[in-house]
Amino acid sequence: MSAVVSEDAADSPGYASAPGLDVVLDGPVLRLTLDRPTKRNAINDAMMYGLIDTIAQAGTDEAVRVILLRGNGENFCGGADIVARNSAGGPRPRAGSIQRRLPFQAHRLIPLICTVQTPVVCAVQGWTTGIGLALAVAADVTVAAADTRFWAPFSERAFTPDSGLTWLLPRRVGEVRARRMLLLGERVDAATAVDWGLIHAVAAAEELDATAGDVVARLAAGPTVGLGLTKWLMHVGASANLDDHLRNEAFGMELSSRSEDFREGLAAFAAKRSANFKGR
Repeated sequence: MSAVVSEDAADSPGYASAPGLDVVLDGPVLRLTLDRPTKRNAINDAMMYGLIDTIAQAGTDEAVRVILLRGNGENFCGGADIVARNSAGGPRPRAGSIQRRLPFQAHRLIPLICTVQTPVVCAVQGWTTGIGLALAVAADVTVAAADTRFWAPFSERAFTPDSGLTWLLPRRVGEVRARRMLLLGERVDAATAVDWGLIHAVAAAEELDATAGDVVARLAAGPTVGLGLTKWLMHVGASANLDDHLRNEAFGMELSSRSEDFREGLAAFAAKRSANFKGR
């Protein structure tokens, strides 16, 4: 698909794909596709750094109003490609490599998705495992095909979770359900994931793109400044006391009320018409 360049995108910095990661700026939508279908889109180092650099760049790009993350093929993401990293054909990582690497890779990517003031929509199908699960949970809106299976495989592999899952899952689904996934390795289907509040919606496989596209279109046409600040408020509110959070809300209101979209929203309300937000 060729990119559709909007007026804002004309001054936007360029975006580059990486091996295993397809990146397309399509008007106000930045489309990121995990593209290693024969490996269940398992994320390797090139894909990881590509995601980090692209999302960080999008967070300060005036042209980007929503990010869509999806996977090519039958599965969204089978987790991190630890098989390739530990293959017999290459040098073995030296002791301590995990705790040195994670802060610059998965433990940078997941907080970035949680905090970037650009809405992130995730469309998933098939296996959504490990860091794939973390991406789906960290996104602002996640839509899953009916065949999706969410799995945290750590206990069955005898190592501990990463990618923020021990922080994200209890907050999304509660302590008991998080233990079912993290300690017992319970696989969760799409319908159950919606019921638990793990994700936002389920669609038939053939309707996944259209359903996610509707969400993306709505966010892309929304008041981008206000949406970004609302996302920020919900994230920092998880660890703030009430007094601090009320000050944050006042700060958010101050900034959003100075946006062009705020004035358009007032004008649309007075004229009893739909607002035409420009993302400014």
